[in-house]
Amino acid sequence: MERFLRLYGNVLLWVYHCFDRVVINGYLVHLQRANSVAYFFREVKGVKCITKELLAERTLAYRKWVERRAENLGVPMTWAEKGVRKEDAVLPHQERMIRHNRFGLYFIYMSKEQGATFRISRPRYPTKDPNWMILRPMRSCYTHYYFYIRDEVLGPMVMRVATFLPFNATYYLNGHSFIERELTKAGVGFRKHDNAFLAVDNPAALQEAAGRFTAEVIRKRLDYWTIALGPKFSAHERSAMNLERRYSLAQVEYCRNFIFRSTFPIRKLFTRSCELGIWTMTADKLKNILGQRVNRKLRGKLQTVLEKMDHGFYVFRAHMRNSFVKQYEKFCTFLRNEVCSNNLQDFKLKKGLENLEQVRKVFTAVTDRFAAFQAETFNVHQDFPLFQRLALPMLRGNFRLPGIKIHDTRLIRVMEVLMHSGGSLTLWRTRTLHDAIIKTFSLDPARYTITQLRYDVRKLMGHELVEKEPRRHAYRLTDKGRRVSLLFVLFHKRICGPLAGSLFLRRPAPTDRPPVPIEQAYNKADEAIDIIMQLLAA
Repeated sequence: MERFLRLYGNVLLWVYHCFDRVVINGYLVHLQRANSVAYFFREVKGVKCITKELLAERTLAYRKWVERRAENLGVPMTWAEKGVRKEDAVLPHQERMIRHNRFGLYFIYMSKEQGATFRISRPRYPTKDPNWMILRPMRSCYTHYYFYIRDEVLGPMVMRVATFLPFNATYYLNGHSFIERELTKAGVGFRKHDNAFLAVDNPAALQEAAGRFTAEVIRKRLDYWTIALGPKFSAHERSAMNLERRYSLAQVEYCRNFIFRSTFPIRKLFTRSCELGIWTMTADKLKNILGQRVNRKLRGKLQTVLEKMDHGFYVFRAHMRNSFVKQYEKFCTFLRNEVCSNNLQDFKLKKGLENLEQVRKVFTAVTDRFAAFQAETFNVHQDFPLFQRLALPMLRGNFRLPGIKIHDTRLIRVMEVLMHSGGSLTLWRTRTLHDAIIKTFSLDPARYTITQLRYDVRKLMGHELVEKEPRRHAYRLTDKGRRVSLLFVLFHKRICGPLAGSLFLRRPAPTDRPPVPIEQAYNKADEAIDIIMQLLAA
């Protein structure tokens, strides 16, 4: 992180980090198991026989209560339409609440979704007890309520409640909304656009507000809205059985936001980050960034991708297991690094809401390492003197190794394939590497044999660009090799490729010149040299 700030500190206004999207599951712990539900009805309610009608009675009572509540408050209540984003549909109602500075419930969506519930059935064979019924947990499709709320502390939030036992709930929060409420209460001026703060009178106050997004604050507000809008239980039921909700973290997104002085460097920086990230975000680098162990039995994704989102901007993602790091820029206004986890066990963290502070520490360190990795690749231009040193021959023992020239196409191909090993958990064996080079560059195996590949690999090993695993013919790039490979490949693709592919073969007509910046610059320099030569000849 320090290196990133040294590189771009002069064009940065400030940097802040905070929780972004947080999804929390709420459970009635003592109603999750079938025997607990049976105890609730038989011992607490005094019902001898549990039937389908008895289970449905709690659902119908809750649905009627929600309908009366919506009618009394004048809150719109409708079914979700297929293909329509709920957030877009409720946005006018949310803006109305903000405009009138009102808080509370402002919209209810109904949606049929899969959820946990219980199934009641009679035993297959008769028993001595005529009231004996079998109660099993199952998943079924039934109605869920989406309550859209503007909270005084957390800001806009959504609470989804199941209408069948065990009445599980899901809460959707956003750390930026909480910070907005905190800054408003403190009287700190700010400008917020599309889930990011672009201007603030006191950046330190913004970071302090982000630190106040704690488990205690969240639990207090979730308990309030669960009692206000959730399923109802009588005082006798609550005294006879513990019906408090237990909260667990289902999804956590933690972001580090870079606010620049101008819009110019953001797009250039993100473009280069995507290009270098896809090349250099290898499996070993990704495991170091996320702090996870990688082995052959890895489950889940392990890949780097560049996605185009519905809003028209690109997102660079690097996945590992159930987590990923991503980077994106929006509307040339801010650059964001973010880590997202759908299973905190990947980081050896517990899911309980009380562990939120530990999650903050771990994810802050992840975003620091992500920024440090990017700064290392961005700062690769400082190693350009390597071109000259690598071109010189060198002695290794009694052997004289030739230098590596920038125009050596064979070595460039080997380097590029070795760099594209982002999803590889094992080292490159000679045969596998040879097949990859032949397939990637559409070569004839007779023109580039495996013997030539072995010679190229020995040359790279002599210059300490490739290392070999002991007792195996398997290879990988060293840290120095990654920097050199990145330099060579970028030099060929950005400079040698456009020049050698068009300008040095023939002089194109002005109407046929492609609008490539490097070719335009070359044409201007070439025309200026022609004018100088004409003046000297005269």
